[in-house]
Amino acid sequence: MRDARTADRAVAAAVTAATVAPALWAARPWWVVALALLASVPVLWRRRAPLRVGLVVGLAMTALVVWQKPLLLPWGPLVAVYTIAALSRPVLRLLSVPLLAATVYVSIVLPGEDSDVYPLLGTAFTAAFALGTAEQARRAQAAAHAERTRRLEQERAAAAAGERARIARDMHDVLTHSVGLMVVQAEAAPLAGPDRADEAFARIADTGRGALAQLRAILDALREDAAAPGGAQPGLATLPDLVRDCGLPAVLTVDGEPRPVAADAGVAAYRIVQEALTNVRKHAGPVGAVTVAVRWRDALEIEVADDGRGGEPAASGHGLAGMRERAAACGGDVRAGPGPRGFTVLARLPVE
Repeated sequence: MRDARTADRAVAAAVTAATVAPALWAARPWWVVALALLASVPVLWRRRAPLRVGLVVGLAMTALVVWQKPLLLPWGPLVAVYTIAALSRPVLRLLSVPLLAATVYVSIVLPGEDSDVYPLLGTAFTAAFALGTAEQARRAQAAAHAERTRRLEQERAAAAAGERARIARDMHDVLTHSVGLMVVQAEAAPLAGPDRADEAFARIADTGRGALAQLRAILDALREDAAAPGGAQPGLATLPDLVRDCGLPAVLTVDGEPRPVAADAGVAAYRIVQEALTNVRKHAGPVGAVTVAVRWRDALEIEVADDGRGGEPAASGHGLAGMRERAAACGGDVRAGPGPRGFTVLARLPVE
């Protein structure tokens, strides 16, 4: 903005000098000098009111050429025409064309200028208007480019935020499920007796290794090197292992003919079951049975039901909210609440 003001002052000073100096040099009457000032000094405010400045300097220059032939080109009106073309709205710019043409014509005809002046002034004003139009087009293009850049940055920020949320959900699911299972197994190991202690610690080690593998796969997504090796994301194929090793009396049932699902839907199915089993272990109390049912219908239905104490979903926490977000991200939904015997989580995910 400060550079624009400096440029305006410089332009106004140059136009004023080019318009007033010849009148002073030729010792013209005072009113000629006054008209010369009126035809040049207002250029200083051309950005604030381009049309009004153009009208003032145009009328002053017309008066000069009618009563006293100018010694040089009409610099003030030329700068005003450029500014009108560069800063005015398209409608006002178009409406100004006939007015400018009429003013230039009158300023040539009334003083009885030679025919050689017509093409000279016509070319000068046409060039000024064309330059102003080109400047406005350049600014419009720059503004459109800046808007596209801003939108791309917003889209990248939204994508990054979504990816961070996904990674946070994955890490939450892996840690709460695996660490919780390890704690349960570690607490149960002393009660199992020395003969089964080795088996319990082996299960703890297997659970820890599985959790580490999944965490590596999640963290590899944060690396800049896309080719970095990492474990595959879990999905429907790994559900049996999840149910078998969950540390609960859980049973997996499958009903219907399996159909292809998108990769994100498969991961969502696994994570929803994982979080549901974690919630059973944390909140359901003693349970006699947990059923994980996979039903292939017009959509993929996954139901996790227990016979624990049930109750309403917790008002705080991220478990159920994370399930719903995962399902919604791939076009599905999750319902959770008290079931016939305990608590039930039902997820519906799209199939291809």
